[in-house]
Amino acid sequence: MTRFLPIIAVLLLAIGGGAWYFTQPSTQTSQLSTATSDSSDGTGETAAQSEEPAPSILPDHVLGDENAPVTVIEYASYTCPHCADFHADQFKQLKSEYIDTGKVKFIHREVYFDRYGLWGGLIANCGGEERYFGISGMLYDKQREWIGSGQGDEILANLRTLGKTAGLTDAEIDACFSDQSMATRLVETYQTTAEAHEINATPSLVINGTKHSNMSYAALKDIIDAALAD
Repeated sequence: MTRFLPIIAVLLLAIGGGAWYFTQPSTQTSQLSTATSDSSDGTGETAAQSEEPAPSILPDHVLGDENAPVTVIEYASYTCPHCADFHADQFKQLKSEYIDTGKVKFIHREVYFDRYGLWGGLIANCGGEERYFGISGMLYDKQREWIGSGQGDEILANLRTLGKTAGLTDAEIDACFSDQSMATRLVETYQTTAEAHEINATPSLVINGTKHSNMSYAALKDIIDAALAD
């Protein structure tokens, strides 16, 4: 996994209008140089290089019985079409047959391969835990609608509309889009958990500790049933 996203999260927050923007690479390099050249230990190594802070990991978003015999972790990106398909098909069946019946503990972990996925993560987490899976589900169900033509301004406007549909106010959405601390924590959480499971594609599933690629519901059901039989 690459380590460039924390730089994006820390340096590329534009407070005006509550929006996020990527700068040009040359600007990123300049800002990063300025940020890391303030102090040195005399060996040419800066404090930022020698004392990298520990990640501030957010708690998992969980559905189902905490003590269920099988744990399914899904790593997914809000901008990934295959992830949207998974939530429209496999996930709905998984929830009905295994999560709602107490057989599976389901954990959803966000992956950010682009800035729009991170914006989606900010909106999904904006309503707190009670609204998380509702908003997250909307992001997958309406993926084509909110991504639209793929232009940043249009996506931000569409995400704002989606958030308001979920019951968020304009003030709440503005606060969430301009929350640099949350953005940084989202990215650090993603990198820490995804690196631990060597995630390089979405959707990826980790079932009782074993990583699997995307699969049909029939294949997923076979794996879960085998785990339940152990």
